Amino acid sequence: MRLLEMRQIAAVWRKSSFCTSGECVEIAKRGETVVLRNSRAPRAEVRYTAEEWHAFVQGLRAGEFDDLS
Repeated sequence: MRLLEMRQIAAVWRKSSFCTSGECVEIAKRGETVVLRNSRAPRAEVRYTAEEWHAFVQGLRAGEFDDLS
């Protein structure tokens, strides 16, 4: 799918309930793609396949990135 087509698919953006500053990472799903953006710069998006996203979430759940927080 081309970038223009991806942007035309409506996205419902979500952010963590732990975000209190209003400047947060936001996430949405467009088709089979998971999209991330920074709420301070909403035009810049990073896209991941469902497989890439699943691997990342599994790593989070396993604590592989705990040293970064």
